[in-house]
Amino acid sequence: MSVRYARWDGVGSPFQLVTTDVPADLSAGEVLVRVELATICGSDLHTVAGHRPAPTPTVLGHEQVGRVVATGPGAPVRVGDRVVWSVTVSCGVCSRCTGGIEQKCERLRKFGHESLLDGWTLSGGFATHAVLPAGTTIVPVPEDLPAVVAAPASCATATVAAMLAAVPPLAGRRVLVTGAGLLGVTAAAMASSAGAEVTVCDPSPARRALALRFGAVSSALPTGVDVAFELSGAATAVETCLSALDVGGHAVLAGSVSPGPAVTVSPERIVRNLLTVTGVHNYRPEHLHQAVAFLTAAHDRFPFADLVGDHFGLADLDRAFGSAAHSSALRQAVDPS
Repeated sequence: MSVRYARWDGVGSPFQLVTTDVPADLSAGEVLVRVELATICGSDLHTVAGHRPAPTPTVLGHEQVGRVVATGPGAPVRVGDRVVWSVTVSCGVCSRCTGGIEQKCERLRKFGHESLLDGWTLSGGFATHAVLPAGTTIVPVPEDLPAVVAAPASCATATVAAMLAAVPPLAGRRVLVTGAGLLGVTAAAMASSAGAEVTVCDPSPARRALALRFGAVSSALPTGVDVAFELSGAATAVETCLSALDVGGHAVLAGSVSPGPAVTVSPERIVRNLLTVTGVHNYRPEHLHQAVAFLTAAHDRFPFADLVGDHFGLADLDRAFGSAAHSSALRQAVDPS
């Protein structure tokens, strides 16, 4: 069977559409998926713009939904299942995997982040098909969950689920979210659904207004919050989160995934106010399950489908990235069919 993928050769290079054959045989635990729809994540935009390093040549894309078309021996899903899958592929046996941080496996591979020279060709979402190695978390999704809602579960929604898992139960808590991109509005929806009073801060008036549709009650900068989720990556926002915390507060930082300026931190304030500061990068298997469960239950209450703009084919990826960089939509869709 012939399949296609969009090869990216580095900053300044256009995407090249390549046709190849699927592997003749799948290894134990491997799964072949036909990609139904992918979305362009902000980190894909940063990679193409040269703001974050990536091995090349590569197949980008790590937010997608698809259907299983073939399995190797012992695979955890069946042919015909509609699924999403994790960004990370873990070995399951190293000290980090057995220690509960498999998202930082010592032999970690990442879907949508690997060089084609390493032999894993169908390793990104911007393709008609993907091969999921053993060690990938694969989660079935309902047939009636819209593809534009399901696809970001693999990155944005699961990351937010990991952030919520890092703090005490949110019922009755005051929560600050800095950054109202897809992760920020998802954090507002998940935190408000958990019973929190949520404030979302963002420089964009349009995004602040959008956050109100996802459960936020205010955009005015608060003080004395119990939990602060930082999702913008801006140094000033990190400082805002830390300074807004009440005694016993928790700050969870997930936006700072690229090098940036240092921030001012008062160790005395952390000590005297019993503050907890946690970093979240990638996520554990259960967080992807939680993401799918949340979207399944909540997509009728929150307008997640409205966050995705135009749809593009694989041959139009350059135009899709150009549109994503200037669109008010938080995601653009890539339809391989």
